[in-house]
Formats: sequence, structure tokens, C-alpha cells
Amino acid sequence: MKTFLLFFIIGLTTVAQNKNTTLDFLTVFENSNGLETGTYQEVINYYRLLAITYPEIKLDSIGETDSGKPLHMVTYNPDANFNFDKIRVSKQIMLINNGIHPGEPDGIDATMLLFRDLAQGKIVSPKHTVVVTIPIYNVGGSLNRTSTTRTNQDGPKAYGFRGNARNYDLNRDFIKADTKNARTFTQIYHLVQPAVFIDNHVSNGADYQYTLTHLFTQHNKLGGDLGQYLHTEMMPSLEHRLAAKNWDITPYVNVFNKVPEAGFSQFYDSPRYSTGYTALFNTLGMMVETHMLKPYKPRVEGTYELMKSMLDILERDHEKIKVLRAQALTQLQASKTYALAWTVDTTKSTTLQFKGYDGQMIPSSITGSNRLYYDRNKPFTKAVAYQNQFIPTQEVVIPTAYIIPQGWWNVIDLMKLNHVEMRILDKDTTVAVESYTIDRFQTRNQAYEGHYQHYNTKVNTLQTDITFRKGDYYVPTHQNAFRYLMETLEPEAPDSFFNWNFFDMILQQKEGFSPYAWEDVAADLLKTNPILRLAFETKKKSDPEFTKSWYTQLEWLHKQSRYYEKAHLQYPVYRVM
Repeated sequence: MKTFLLFFIIGLTTVAQNKNTTLDFLTVFENSNGLETGTYQEVINYYRLLAITYPEIKLDSIGETDSGKPLHMVTYNPDANFNFDKIRVSKQIMLINNGIHPGEPDGIDATMLLFRDLAQGKIVSPKHTVVVTIPIYNVGGSLNRTSTTRTNQDGPKAYGFRGNARNYDLNRDFIKADTKNARTFTQIYHLVQPAVFIDNHVSNGADYQYTLTHLFTQHNKLGGDLGQYLHTEMMPSLEHRLAAKNWDITPYVNVFNKVPEAGFSQFYDSPRYSTGYTALFNTLGMMVETHMLKPYKPRVEGTYELMKSMLDILERDHEKIKVLRAQALTQLQASKTYALAWTVDTTKSTTLQFKGYDGQMIPSSITGSNRLYYDRNKPFTKAVAYQNQFIPTQEVVIPTAYIIPQGWWNVIDLMKLNHVEMRILDKDTTVAVESYTIDRFQTRNQAYEGHYQHYNTKVNTLQTDITFRKGDYYVPTHQNAFRYLMETLEPEAPDSFFNWNFFDMILQQKEGFSPYAWEDVAADLLKTNPILRLAFETKKKSDPEFTKSWYTQLEWLHKQSRYYEKAHLQYPVYRVM
């Protein structure tokens, strides 16, 4: 097989270099009349041939994935300049991610068509925009090819699997970066620094008339003038352009096992998701969600038209977007507080003229209970309430800097990967800081993407002086990675490194006491410390469960004493105010 592929590529190269030969560059999708999608190797070979044939296209392989293969990155620039530092001086960049869930391959095929048509002049060449794609992000999942795992999906005939080579869902891994895929994506993202990011998906859930739905990063969370532009200009412009091409589109239908006409809310993309992660660096992000119950051919064609429309918008608004992105960081850092958590504002909604199908509950012939049934013979257009305004539920005062002790190298490595500006202390230094201790938290009782994640985390705050060691890291917040720092290092943030278990070692007490020996020491403490004795007696009177347990009483006294270890529940990242 390897020998065949080698001769196949050599043959393609020879053909491409023959100026008297014209290649049609038809894809597997086109040759199968929209019924099939290319394999991983067919897709990479297609881009390799494009890059050989057209100087405007460059194919790179970067980093590693959990599959053992690299990620590929394809760039289209009509100037044939592929130095991104130079590109960003005069142009904006659109990054397209495909195959994060390879069972949803619509974007894989649509982007191949887009790059070919750009190179062949079937699409007017953009003057102010460079287009970059990751052809297949989840390489391991793409190689795990099947025809059954996308239950109910209408094509293609065969496709990849959602989990990667280690069975991670990569669209939950962007902030924690457990996989090599995510770490390599981070490299590519910071190399490219796109103004617009598109992640191509296929949705399930409800049934409705639309082939296309969109899921933009939440505009209130993005914030400021940039968020306002996304909400009031970019999104409506995309919808209008597609409508003019007879491609109806609606916001992602965020419902499951209920009918959309009852109303639904916008999906909240926290930084574990691709668009939530890219929003941390003020990229305008969206997911394309085609409808899995529609045939494969129109799903791919719709994705193609959407990307063309977004390219036109970026081309039109390139200068405005550049200014808004530059201003966004300044606007954020001018605030005294940062919102860590958000919720739907139920007092506000937008009315959608939603095109659905009549849905009703009917008896199930299998279970005997009621089941949801959509009658496609009864289409409708109804006014539906769509809640797409979010309000912050928790805010924190923005520190001047964080200090991270050097022993937490796993966190520091991710900071470096994300181009965080840091200064290494060149000598032992005493600094006045805010110190957190973990007051309470809850933990999921089922594994989620390799973790038992914490949530509802609360901290206590103490002002103190701490002597940090030479080699520890001083991390100013006034930098491009500002949002990234706030979302990862504030333990109460939903996708913080604490909630993703990076600091679980502090939750386990390392030293304890022997009850028989501690009894005597504790008795002396109570004799010599009347304030402690009063607090102890008060707790016994007010807390029956405390009084019932001799061990709990001794443990409480131990925690009030100088013998209790300082590292237990001490959050090891400190805030400089």
C-alpha cells in the first residue's frame, strides 16, 4: 500500500508539473455525487497536489497528534507569501478547522472545494484576506472509519469517529490541552493569530427545516465593541448573504428531546470549546452546525456557501475588524473587574421566524411511554423566543499580576505554549499578595474527558506577604493573554485549571496526627488559649454532629493549631494587587 501511494503521489506530481495538462481536481465527494467523503490520506494527498500545482497554496505539517501523525495546515494567499508576521501587517486571516469530530466531515469536503476554487479563480481572489485550514484536526478519529457510529445521520457512506486516538472529545480539550492534538492546535493558532475562526460541525437534537445553523461565540462574553460588532453586524450580514443565495440559516437549535418552538437559548461556549478558547484572544469565532438529518450533499454545499460568505464579510470589514480587535484588549483591561461566570438573561429574548416541523408526543411502540415525533408533512414558520443575552453571575477584581511557583511546571508549560509573557524572579523576593484558600467545591461523580471536574468552587482571600524563590514566575495581566490568565488561574472560573484538577494535590492533607498523642497536646492548647477554648465550646453546643464525633473534634482543634500544614487547601497561585 505504501509503495502504491508513493507511485500515486509521484504520478500526480508529474502530471501537475506538465503545463500542457489540466487537472479537474474533482474530490471524492464530487465523484460520488455527494455520497462519500475522502479518507485521511486522500484528503492530505489532495491538498499536497494543490500545493504542488498552485503557488498560492502551501501545505505544512506541524507538531504531533495522539495518533502519531502530525497536524497539517494549508494556507491560501494569492501573494504566495506564507510568513504570517508579514501577512498580518496588511491582511486579516481566516482559520478553518475541520474534522474535530470526523463523523461530521461536511467541512472537510467543503473546504477542499473552497481552496480549489480559490486557486482556480472560480472565487474572486481576496485582496485583504488569507485563508488557512486544518484539513483534519482529529487524525486518530478520522483513521477509525465506520458507517454506524453517527446514529441517524444521513450520510456520507463512511466516516470517522468522534473520539481521538486516546478517545478524547477534542472539542472539550482546548483550555486543558491534555492531548497532543490540542497542544499542536495551540501552536498553529498562535502562529496564525486569525481574526476569524470557523469550526465545522454537524448537529443532532431536534428536527427542523434548516440545513444550516450557526453557533457564534457568545457576544456578551466576548464583550465591548467587538462583541457588539459580532452580534449586530457580522451575524446578520452572514444570515442575509446566505438568504440571498436561498440558504436559510438559524442559530444553533440548543434543545434536546423537546420542540424548538417552545423557545431555546444560545449555547454558551466556555474555553473548553474551540470558539470559547479562540475568543480569549479576541478572535471572532463561530461553529457551523449542519443538520445531520439532511442528506450529505446539501450539507457540504451549504457549508461551502457559508464559508464563502464569511470570507466576503472579512474581506469587506477587514480594517474595521483589525481596529476592533486591537481596541478589545484595551477596553477589557480598563475595567476593574472581570466576569468569571455567566447565565442566560431570561428577561430578554429575540424573536425568530423559525421554520420547523410539527412536533408532538405520541405513544412509543417500543417502551409504551410517550416519545417525541416530528411530522415532516406539517412544516411551519412560527415566532419563537430565542434567548441570546447573557449576564455575569460572578466577577473578580483584576490583579496586576499572578505569581506561579516554579514547581507547578505543568501550568507554566501551558502558559508558555499560549505565548503568555512571564518574568522569572532572579532572586528570592518578598511580595505583598492576595492568597486564596479553597473554602468549598463539588466534584463530578462521573469521568468527563479524563477528569473528575470540580464546580461551584468558592475561595477565601487573605492579604499576606510571601517570600517567593528565585526561579518563580511573575505573570503580568496587562498583556495579550489577559483573558487566558483570568479564565485559567482564577479557581472559581468554570474552566479554571483548578476545576480541571491541575491542583488536586493541595486537596489532600499530607501530614496528620495520632489521636492518642494529640489528645494531650490539644488539652494543653485549650488550657493556654481561652479564645480557642471558647470557640471550641461554642461549636460543640451549636453543632450536634460535631459533638457526636470525637475524631472530628480533635481534627478541628488540629486545624486551628500551628501544627496544621499550610499547604492543605492553599491555592498555589498568588495575586499581586
